[in-house]
Amino acid sequence: MNPIKFFKRLSVTKKVMTISITLLIIGYIFCLPRQLFHVPYSTVVTDRNEELLGARIASDGQWRFPPRKTTPEKIKQCLITFEDKHFYHHWGVNPLATGRALYQNLKNKRVVSGGSTLTMQTIRLARNKPRTLGEKVVEMIWATRLEFRASKEEILSMYVSHAPFGGNVVGLDAAAWRYFGHSAEDLSWAESAVLAVLPNAPAMIHLSKGRKTLLSKRNRLLKQLLEEEIIDASTYELAVSEPLPDEPHPLPQIAPHLVSRFYQERNGLYTRSTIDRGIQTHIESLAERWSNEFNRSDIRNLAILVIDIP
Repeated sequence: MNPIKFFKRLSVTKKVMTISITLLIIGYIFCLPRQLFHVPYSTVVTDRNEELLGARIASDGQWRFPPRKTTPEKIKQCLITFEDKHFYHHWGVNPLATGRALYQNLKNKRVVSGGSTLTMQTIRLARNKPRTLGEKVVEMIWATRLEFRASKEEILSMYVSHAPFGGNVVGLDAAAWRYFGHSAEDLSWAESAVLAVLPNAPAMIHLSKGRKTLLSKRNRLLKQLLEEEIIDASTYELAVSEPLPDEPHPLPQIAPHLVSRFYQERNGLYTRSTIDRGIQTHIESLAERWSNEFNRSDIRNLAILVIDIP
């Protein structure tokens, strides 16, 4: 039957209902912006093996590295265990967790639990709006829509790339380098557990304050990982014995002039250079040593020529 003729034969009430439902479906389809995050990123430069040479802070004063495309397995396991155990089994909203949070909040007459999934938290980070009941509804709608657009791995990568880790450190990569002095791929279980619990309350627990609470949360998460047989007993014992870092690490400053050049030419982007970090640090060490030697003879300039002879 012709859809137009069929529509004309409907009663006024059914026509209104049909139009309303159609508009709701269209609104749902187009409710989610094509680009979720509109934030500046740090300029990041690596060597040919993707070892970090240096970085420049983002224009808003945040250490926020360009978004990741994947999430290291240890961080993935820690985040899902701590934040959203049913991450791979829901469509953006967990009805049981939402109902439990609503009951707990009503019982205590204050917000004690949010019931947000990792997908909802990703939407919250993107929208950056005050936490109200209406905003929670919007987060739930957008979260289900995001589940249709992106894979679980993509959603997790969005979250870890934009989660706050205290101070002006945003995102997993910046946090790994600032707090532990190496890449996210090289994080231990203890380090991964620390970074998994930090975004939960980055203003309340940090390396400089709330250290006892941070340590307690980390160890509690490690205990969960042990109980769920994600890690074994020996790994658990080694992890809980690791101390928390004392203070943030400075980022590497290798080939600083090259990093500054990319900061001017490719601001806010990730750049993989052709430099070998090992060779570069060796040459810089030689240059510093001979510069100190030549300074005694009032020689102030130095250049090194590197030749690769096959």
